[in-house]
Amino acid sequence: MTDSALMTLAQRLRDHPSIRSKLGIARSTRALGLTAASPGQPGDDAAALPRDGGYDLLAGEGFIPAFIADDPWFAGWCAVMVNLSDIAAMGGRAVAMVNQIWAPDAAAAAPLLAGMRDASAAYGVPLVGGHTNLAAPALGLAASVFGRARCLISSFDARPGDLLIAAIDQRGSYRNFDNFCAALDAPPDRLRRDLDLLPALAEEGLVRAGKDISQGGIVGTALMLAECSAVGIDLDLSNLTPPPRIDRERWLRSFPSFGFLLAVAPDQANAVCARFCARGIDASAIGRVTSGSAVTLCDGAAQALFWNHAATPYLDLGACHA
Repeated sequence: MTDSALMTLAQRLRDHPSIRSKLGIARSTRALGLTAASPGQPGDDAAALPRDGGYDLLAGEGFIPAFIADDPWFAGWCAVMVNLSDIAAMGGRAVAMVNQIWAPDAAAAAPLLAGMRDASAAYGVPLVGGHTNLAAPALGLAASVFGRARCLISSFDARPGDLLIAAIDQRGSYRNFDNFCAALDAPPDRLRRDLDLLPALAEEGLVRAGKDISQGGIVGTALMLAECSAVGIDLDLSNLTPPPRIDRERWLRSFPSFGFLLAVAPDQANAVCARFCARGIDASAIGRVTSGSAVTLCDGAAQALFWNHAATPYLDLGACHA
């Protein structure tokens, strides 16, 4: 790819709604008076609250109306799935969930509830309560999760020289929008053991930092990780291998059901990748953590700036790196 073509790709990614949607985080945290120094360290995938022997973890997710309306059952499933991913991304294990549902009536709410029930059973994490309104003008859905960790994987600990590993389950297909789902046909035991890879790696000290790949895809998640850790990241697109028949640009902005970016010391990278590959999960180094604040796309000799978070903050959480 030429410099010009790579610059055009970077611009399309910068302008994509799924990547720009994360800019709303900064507006919310400013309104709440939160920074990266606030309790729970906003910017991580879950709030980590120290306790004896480890950490309590809290996270939550809300869903856009168009996503819920397009596939209510899948929205219910995702309410569980993405919360559990946030806990795993922190090196934790989920304990329980609560939900919040708004619907015009019980019949409209039924597929949302069924999706959450089915995912709760598949992942083995109970739904223990929540809030229900069956007199709302439209469907609405949010959910929250509680978990625990003995050792953390944080967004704030990537260091220059680390390799950036992408671990993504590619045994799936697009369900809707840019949501790539590899979970629905997987046996429950596989789903649970796959998520348990993350806390196991944390407890063995093999992962320095990381995030789950969320809305915004690989590039948006890499940017959030870079900003939180006050570093740059070079993404090597020649090392990125999408699933068959999926073009690279879409894969860069996709939201996989199981996907994590992990900053790992170079001498630990092979061991980390081997853990995922042994479970049929694609894992490879797709970049390197650098000094500075630029997230750069590289392809052979070509390079293009995707985002400079010092010049244009993305999460804008203040002095992110202590």
